[in-house]
Amino acid sequence: MRIISGSKKSLSIRAPKDIPSRPTTDKVKESLFNIIINRFNIDEIRVLDLFAGTGNISFEFASRGTKKIISVDNNLKCIKFINETSAKHGFNIITKRKNYIDFLMKNDENFDIIFADPPYLFSKDKYFELLNIIMQRDILLDNGQIIIEHSSNVSLAEKYNDVEERKYGGSILSIIKKASL
Repeated sequence: MRIISGSKKSLSIRAPKDIPSRPTTDKVKESLFNIIINRFNIDEIRVLDLFAGTGNISFEFASRGTKKIISVDNNLKCIKFINETSAKHGFNIITKRKNYIDFLMKNDENFDIIFADPPYLFSKDKYFELLNIIMQRDILLDNGQIIIEHSSNVSLAEKYNDVEERKYGGSILSIIKKASL
């Protein structure tokens, strides 16, 4: 994976092969950050990266100057890799090794952006459960948005109003504003 922009632009980061993740492609990541920088002042936002995996998205936020980034993953190898890479490159990423439900149920912080990239085998019911917990726990700030990367086999628009879907090959970015939950 490589960092697209910011203080570490063009930095290539190699994750160990034994990390169980599917990093967001450069094309999707570039589109994601084009959307974000047109809607938010990226150095003033608070970001939650759920299912962080290799930390690809968290590293990009850090390179672009985001001050508050929390990366959550339940895999110890992923968390260790994010911590080691963050220390090596001076990134300010806070990691939490937790199941996403446990983290969300105990979390007491609010975020401008929640990026979630669960495994593509996630069921539609699990996506709805994730969104319901975020809504019930009031984790998004008033102008906040949830951005979920998922398989093109799933649509979240059937349950939520105003879901903005951007398709990139077999991947979709679903963008949901707090007001739509």
